[in-house]
Amino acid sequence: MQLMRWVEFGCLFVIALITTIALVPLAKKLAVKLDAIDYPDERRVNQTPIPRLGGIAIIGGIAISLFMAWLGSYFFGWRTPFSGHPGLTINYLWTIIGMLFMFGVGLIDDVFDLRALVKLGGQIIAATIVTFSGVLLSSIHNPFGSGFIEFGWLAYPITIFYLVAFANIINLIDGLDGLASGITMISALTIFVFAVLTNRFDAAIISIAIAGACIGFLRYNFYPASIFMGDSGALFLGFSLGIASLLAVTRAALFVSLLVPILAAGIPIMDTFFAIIRRLRAHESIIAADKGHIHHKLLQAGFSQRKTVLIMWAWTAILALCGIFITEAVGFARIPFFIIILGVTIYVVVKLQLLHPVLIHHYNPRGARKPKSSDGADDRHGDDIG
Repeated sequence: MQLMRWVEFGCLFVIALITTIALVPLAKKLAVKLDAIDYPDERRVNQTPIPRLGGIAIIGGIAISLFMAWLGSYFFGWRTPFSGHPGLTINYLWTIIGMLFMFGVGLIDDVFDLRALVKLGGQIIAATIVTFSGVLLSSIHNPFGSGFIEFGWLAYPITIFYLVAFANIINLIDGLDGLASGITMISALTIFVFAVLTNRFDAAIISIAIAGACIGFLRYNFYPASIFMGDSGALFLGFSLGIASLLAVTRAALFVSLLVPILAAGIPIMDTFFAIIRRLRAHESIIAADKGHIHHKLLQAGFSQRKTVLIMWAWTAILALCGIFITEAVGFARIPFFIIILGVTIYVVVKLQLLHPVLIHHYNPRGARKPKSSDGADDRHGDDIG
């Protein structure tokens, strides 16, 4: 790649990083003024009130970085982030509007605590706007032959589901200082590398801006955090990451390219999967909050907050690197990387007993009597899943 291109990416990364750092104090003041504060309670890890409008600094960092990319295309000959996509016809203005809409949903929730269904409805609207802007998972490469498998009209609900899911998996993993921002940073850098390898420069520019903003935010968000990203940050980051991943893999020549965003966000995806199983087993809403997430399991195992976050970062990096190597390797050369992915993941799942709720459900059928609590009521949620 030309040196100029790397200079461009480096500048955009630094701009997003510095801008985010500069905006965090403003976000803190606004959060205090609006009482957008995470107060300690039985399910939160923080022991003191923490402002939760970090999303303002994050979106500011990304927005300024993308704006500078646009200016650079006029004054320095940079490639504009809105120069087009080789496989899609995209109205980038509407893509940006959809991203802003998602940020707005999270911001309103941070300040006023939206009802779950209202928030989900807002997320679907944001995803619909982006989907109809042209960012569409319309086909996948045929793994059994040449050409592509076209989804037709199903591409629209598939893409909407994909984007809403990406927004929420980052939101669900946001439970410890620096966890969500660090995992998003690693995932964004992974998508950036893949986008560069496949010459998808719109995806590369968006993902490098995301990575820069996340690292800048970690200046204040890593343990002990003085600010949280809130739903405004988590939903926006997950949503933006989903958009970048679609731009990177859509119409890719390899079917395994779909593994890159899936593995890069593998831990949040896995954590969400186990959370759904856990809550369905407990006959609770799948959006109910609990303390059974992977990071909670690591804390229960005796790791500190800092070590827990570092372990999950390392796990994410391993999955992400394997995803890149799988796409670059050919034939049987991919097998060792699949073995690494399976080995590391199975070890963690067994070690932390992440499937324990499923096994308990198997050996304790629905009709079995449950033990009584001290007041004589059924202890429906008393199983030790840690």
